[in-house]
Amino acid sequence: MVELYDDERLDYLLADENIRIIQSHSVFSFSLDAVLLSHFAYVPIQKGNIIDLCTGNGVIPLFLSKRTKGTITGVELQERLFSMATRSIRYNGLENQIQMIHGDLKDMPGYLGYGKYDVVTCNPPYFPTPKKDEINKNEHYAIARHEIHCTLEDVIRVSSQLVKQGGKVAIVHRPGRLLDILTLMREYRLEPKRLQFVYPKRDKEANTILIEGIKDGSPDLKVLPPLVVYEDNNEYTAELQKILYGKS
Repeated sequence: MVELYDDERLDYLLADENIRIIQSHSVFSFSLDAVLLSHFAYVPIQKGNIIDLCTGNGVIPLFLSKRTKGTITGVELQERLFSMATRSIRYNGLENQIQMIHGDLKDMPGYLGYGKYDVVTCNPPYFPTPKKDEINKNEHYAIARHEIHCTLEDVIRVSSQLVKQGGKVAIVHRPGRLLDILTLMREYRLEPKRLQFVYPKRDKEANTILIEGIKDGSPDLKVLPPLVVYEDNNEYTAELQKILYGKS
């Protein structure tokens, strides 16, 4: 059993009927971006230390738990989302693999230690903080979408501090920030190694990027084949269906 609050619900984690996750339309529900990052990021199959920043309701740690036997840490600033993630982990009996930390990602290097993690993942806020009257009235959405508590530079700096030499950092973001991301990654010793553009449809502009860097890696950026989400009939492409549901 799991205790649900207010408008929370218990959803299946896409195709995996063995894992369920607590969500709420008024607080947090995971997006396609989190699913794509979970699929894109390198993770060791056996042992290893993985940390997910801006973890929300713990969706990326839950997805990654199906791909690795390593230990996974999620960091979330918002107390309500931290609670949702913690209860989902407990419901699925994953306390021995996944731990949650309620705190500010900027404090994590000092709290957890430098260079401890093999992999860092992050689905950060995408947009600079707007004027006060333009901020979403829903505090949870505003913090998740806008750089109110952490900037892109904060995310990349902290990721570099947490990851081991030769370790990997994977981020999902928007194409408009690509040059900022590449510049900051190199500034903080994360050499960009893999980049993939995600397109809503074949004739549309890319609206998402997935990028992975290696701490002090050698220059050699590979641009992966494009990933298209929808066919013209608005159904998921075969590749997306495989990612989402494990089938073509």
